[in-house]
Amino acid sequence: MNKAALIEKTGYRFKDVSLLETALNHTSYVNENNLSKFNSNERLEFLGDAVLEWLISEELYRRLPDVEEGALTRLRAYIVCEASLFRVAGDFSLGDFLNLGKGEENCGGRGRPSVVSDALEALIGAIYLDGGAEAARRFVARAFADAMEDAASGATAVDYKSDLQERLQVGGQVDIRYLVDSQEGPDHDTLFHISVFRNGERIGRGSGRSKKQAEQAAAKNALERTPRRNAP
Repeated sequence: MNKAALIEKTGYRFKDVSLLETALNHTSYVNENNLSKFNSNERLEFLGDAVLEWLISEELYRRLPDVEEGALTRLRAYIVCEASLFRVAGDFSLGDFLNLGKGEENCGGRGRPSVVSDALEALIGAIYLDGGAEAARRFVARAFADAMEDAASGATAVDYKSDLQERLQVGGQVDIRYLVDSQEGPDHDTLFHISVFRNGERIGRGSGRSKKQAEQAAAKNALERTPRRNAP
C-alpha cells in the first residue's frame, strides 16, 4: 500500500519516514526477509505502549478531576485495551499498510487484533520519536477522541448497544441498524442525532457529542421502550 495514503489518513507527516516504515514491519516480515531483528516494530511498540498510557492518563486526570484513582485506572484500561486499539486502527485502515511475512499474511494477519493493535502502538512510538511529545499528544487526541469522550461522559460504564442487541435477539436474529438523523455545530463540537432501527422500524433515538455516544443514547432509549421477552 502507498504509505502516503496512510500519512494522509493519520494526519501526521514524518520527517524521518524510516520510522514509519519500521513501525509497519511485523516480525514475520523481518524474519522472512533476513533483516535485523531491530528492523521490526517491537521496540517502537514498547515505546508507544508507554507513551499512549501516559497521554491517556494525563487526559483522564485533566478531564475528570472528581474521579478517584481506581476508576481512572479502569477507564484507562478500557481505552488502551487491545479491542479499543483495534477499533482506532481500523479508522485509518492500518492493517492494510503493514509489512507482513507470507505466513502471517495467509493467516489473516491484517485483520488480527493483536497484530494491528501492536502496530498502532508502534506508530505512536514512531510519531513520538519523530515529532516529540506534542506531536504524539495531538495524534492520540484525534485518534482516541471518541474513546475519551465516552470515558468522560461515563458511556463506558454500561454498553447499552450490547444490552439492546441481546434483548432483541432473544427470539432469533434481527436486523439492527443505527442511522444518523442529523448533526449540528462546528467540526470540533458537533452534536449527532441518531436513530436505532429493528427490521426497519425506528425503536429509539439519542444524541451525543460523538456518533458512539449518540448510538449508546439511542440504544438506552430503545431499551427503555422495549419490553423484555423470554427465550422460547
